[in-house]
Amino acid sequence: MKYQICVSGAAAGETVEADHQLAFDLGKGIALRGKTLITGATIGLPWYAAKGAFSVRGKTDVGVSIGFSPASSFREHVVVYKLPTVEFDYINFTGMAYVGRDVHLVRSSDAVITIGGRMGSLHELATALESHKVCGVLMGSGGLADFIPTLLANVDAPGAEDVIYDTDPDRLLDKVIAALDKKYADFKPTGDDSHVSEDRARG
Repeated sequence: MKYQICVSGAAAGETVEADHQLAFDLGKGIALRGKTLITGATIGLPWYAAKGAFSVRGKTDVGVSIGFSPASSFREHVVVYKLPTVEFDYINFTGMAYVGRDVHLVRSSDAVITIGGRMGSLHELATALESHKVCGVLMGSGGLADFIPTLLANVDAPGAEDVIYDTDPDRLLDKVIAALDKKYADFKPTGDDSHVSEDRARG
C-alpha cells in the first residue's frame, strides 16, 4: 500500500535548527518504504522532510513527494509566499491560504506525523484527530510535539488514545505503517484500485 504520510512541523523557529536532520530522516524513510510523502510545500521542517525524500529519488520502488501549497498558482507560490519547488514531484496549488491548505493537506493524508511544531501544526493535528487519521508524534523534537501527551491528557479528542509516540524516526514510521496496515486490512487493491473499502473512502 502506497500510503500518503504527512510530515507536519514548524516552518521557522528553534525546532527547525534542532530537528532538521530528524525531519530529513523522516522524509527519507517514508520514500525508502515506498510511501508518498505529503507536506505543506513550505520551508522549515516540512522542507527538510521533502529534501530527505528527494535525496533518494531514482532508487527502485521509492515513494514520491507531494506538496500542498497555500498559493493558487506556481507564480504565487514562488513570488508571494516564497516557498520551495525543487524537492517536489508534484505541487497541488490549493489557493486556500495557510488555514485552508492545512485542512486539504490533512484530509488527503492517510497518516500525519508531528515533529517540532507551532500553531499551524496544532491546527493540522486537531484536523487529523477529528478526521480519524493515524497520528504519530516524534517525541524529543521540542515545540508542539513534546506537549501533545499533556494536551491530550487534558483535552478530549477523538482517537487520542491511539496516537503513536516514539523518539526514533524509523521506529515511529514502522509503527505508523503497522497501524495503517491494520486500519486498511480489509482493503484489497486491484489493478484499477476499484475496490476501496468504505472506511478508506471516508478517510
